[in-house]
Amino acid sequence: MTGRRARTGRGWDASPPRAGDADGSPRPRRGRRGSSGGAFSPQVDADPPGDADDRGATGVPQDADAPRGTGAPPRDEAELAREICLRQLAVRPRTRAELAAALAKRGISEEVSAGVLDRYDEVGIIDDAAFARAWVSSRHAGRGLARRALANELRRRGVDGEVASEALDELDEETEAETARALVDRKLRTARGEPDAVFRRLVGMLARKGYPPGVAIRAVKDALAAQSAEAAEFADGIDADALADAEGDLTPDTRPLD
Repeated sequence: MTGRRARTGRGWDASPPRAGDADGSPRPRRGRRGSSGGAFSPQVDADPPGDADDRGATGVPQDADAPRGTGAPPRDEAELAREICLRQLAVRPRTRAELAAALAKRGISEEVSAGVLDRYDEVGIIDDAAFARAWVSSRHAGRGLARRALANELRRRGVDGEVASEALDELDEETEAETARALVDRKLRTARGEPDAVFRRLVGMLARKGYPPGVAIRAVKDALAAQSAEAAEFADGIDADALADAEGDLTPDTRPLD
């Protein structure tokens, strides 16, 4: 019986070439894990003891007190307080009381807060007197607010009463009366209804802006008298002084008008 023909390694029955056979170079040998003999297997050197825990993701040593995984040292509380204040001041001027409230809300200690705010007082970054003057000027010119409403707003923002009074003194009674009349004239251009209804709405509008009853009633009466014959006839029957006395307990809506 004829036996199976052995492969010759040539022709159709040749085995496929293996790595390293084509150029005659020997195939690399695999090294055994953990063995000291055999081929060399390259490995990454381990960190020296104690270094791995003290390095962040970038390999830079971190503060030992920093939270694990953050990769950054803890912020200095005074530095954080200054940053909070500057962000608040970038929006609009603030009083010392407003900044102190913002710092307390962020958990800054009273001692650090006082130190930062004292320093800002020294260099003029915080100036409640300048804030009060600017606030009175801008809110009166822009919103037509009277001294009573402005005083309430300054008090809510923590401005000292004496400082607020000095700022409000710059707004005299004559200027306040002129502003009240200008507000009424602007509203009358679009006012609709009977003179008595218009009168009540306009007086109420001035009261909400902080004008005393006497100033509000006189401003509306004079404006109605100049509007039309019908309105003038109604205005002639208004006793401004008597109404002012009767409305002395009128409570204006002086909520912040931000």
